[in-house]
Amino acid sequence: MNQQALPDERVTALVYDAAAAPSMHNAQPWRFGYFRGSRTFHVRADLDRVLPHSDPDHRALHLGGGAALLNLRVALAHEGWHPATRLLPDPTDPALLAAVQPTGPGSGESGLAALYPAVHQRHSSRFPFEETEIPQELRTALVDAARGEGAMLTFPSSWHLQQVLELLEEAEARNLTDRGSNQDLAEWTRMNAPSVDTARDGVPDYAFGPRKRGGKAPMRDFAGSRSVPGRGTAEFERTPQLAVLSTTHDRPEDWLRAGQAMERVLLLATLEGLSSSFATQALEWSDLRWPLRDPVSGAGHIQIVLRLGYGPKGPGAPRRPVPDILDIQP
Repeated sequence: MNQQALPDERVTALVYDAAAAPSMHNAQPWRFGYFRGSRTFHVRADLDRVLPHSDPDHRALHLGGGAALLNLRVALAHEGWHPATRLLPDPTDPALLAAVQPTGPGSGESGLAALYPAVHQRHSSRFPFEETEIPQELRTALVDAARGEGAMLTFPSSWHLQQVLELLEEAEARNLTDRGSNQDLAEWTRMNAPSVDTARDGVPDYAFGPRKRGGKAPMRDFAGSRSVPGRGTAEFERTPQLAVLSTTHDRPEDWLRAGQAMERVLLLATLEGLSSSFATQALEWSDLRWPLRDPVSGAGHIQIVLRLGYGPKGPGAPRRPVPDILDIQP
């Protein structure tokens, strides 16, 4: 492949793919730069889009940035490039999350390229899933996907699953009466948004899903105490299937790796017909995050809890226009 700068339209398309990533409350706390001279993408944190109460240390911000970075790597691999990536490349600029330079050809990146069809198919689904168990071979593939990005994925069962569910339930109960959590929800939920075209970010009310009237699935109620006209109720899974993703350490670099692992797992899950949503409530309370670990294995620092299963695909959430998040430099 030639080493000339990518045409602006291709840069725009690649960033469009990257920005399809998930982020807490769909805040989309990222910006991108492309430098024609060095043919390098920058993934930056957008510190104007933090959640001060739910994410005071910016851990979730880094997870979202990592997910966007993984999408960018997938899109570049799909184009035939090798995405040479450096995390936190400038110690004097912590908002610069990663630098990515397309080099070619993309040998060794076939696993990434194969995930590309799922980039725009993956949506959070806040609807009930079936009780159908995820096959062991698929669970193993998801574990391997996380390991490929330097993270660990486990599927809690038995008493550990019950412990995780109880911690999530406790956190959700706290959030419902916590002023700071309610302020973050008010900031990042969009009421009376009939379609994806009527908002640019946040979680629109059409994506809230039904209010849970039974079942054990750990669902965040984005409506809080507000009424959503026409919103129904539903029974959720009696035995939800959760996946817990962790890292050995708990630094910004680890958060970025966890975000990449999270998105790689979600893209593979999407390709394999699974739906997904997030269960992050307990991670927002420092005294609840640590007990999420399996006390027998004592493995790592929990970064995200995923709910996986067979069920309805969630609706697309709004995205910021690429011109608002991309800066192309000479």
